[in-house]
Amino acid sequence: MKKQTTLEAIHELLIRPSFTAAEAKKQGVSTAQLGYYVKTGKIRRLGRGVYQGTDYQSSPENFMWEDLIDAVSSVPGGVLCLISALTIYEITDEIPRQHWIAVSHSTSIKRGASIKIVRFRNMDLGKTTVDLGGIRISIFDRERTIIDSFRLLSQETAIKALKMALSSKSKVRLDLRKLQTYAKKLKVNISPYLLSVTT
Repeated sequence: MKKQTTLEAIHELLIRPSFTAAEAKKQGVSTAQLGYYVKTGKIRRLGRGVYQGTDYQSSPENFMWEDLIDAVSSVPGGVLCLISALTIYEITDEIPRQHWIAVSHSTSIKRGASIKIVRFRNMDLGKTTVDLGGIRISIFDRERTIIDSFRLLSQETAIKALKMALSSKSKVRLDLRKLQTYAKKLKVNISPYLLSVTT
C-alpha cells in the first residue's frame, strides 16, 4: 500500500477556505512541514498560523470578503468592530478604508496598513461570530457595535447606525433591552438618542 504524503493527510483542509496550524497538527503535519509547503508554493500563508491550499477556488461570496477574512485571521484574538462591523450588519453608508479589529487592552500588536487596531477592556460583552462565505469570524453583535459607535465614532455615524438598525428595512430586529444593558455596562447614555430616533 502506497504511503500517504503529508499533503494527502491534510487534503480535507486544503479544500477549505482556510485552516490553522493546530488543525494541520491534528492530522500529523507539523508547522515545519507547513513552512516547507509554503516555500514550495503548495500552501499559502494567510496570516499567523492560518493557511490555505494554493489550489483553493474561492466562492464569489468569499472573494467579496477575502481581505477582511485575511485581516481578522492575522490578528490573534481579534474581533471585528466599529465601522467594519457596521458594514457587515448593513447599518452604515460608510465604506471602511481599513479593517477595524478590536484586541484586548493588554495585547501588544502592530497594525498593518489595512488594519485599524482598537484596544478594548471588555472583549467578551456582545462577542459573537458571523459566517462569511463559510468562514466563522469573531465580531461584536449589532447592539454592542452601536454602543461602541457612540463611544468611539462620530455622533453622526452612531445616530445613523441606530436609525438604520431600528428601520423597518433592517433585516434583523434590534434588541432594545440588550442595547440598554450594554449602554449601562459601557457607561453610555443612550436614552436621549433612542428617544430622538423613535419619536
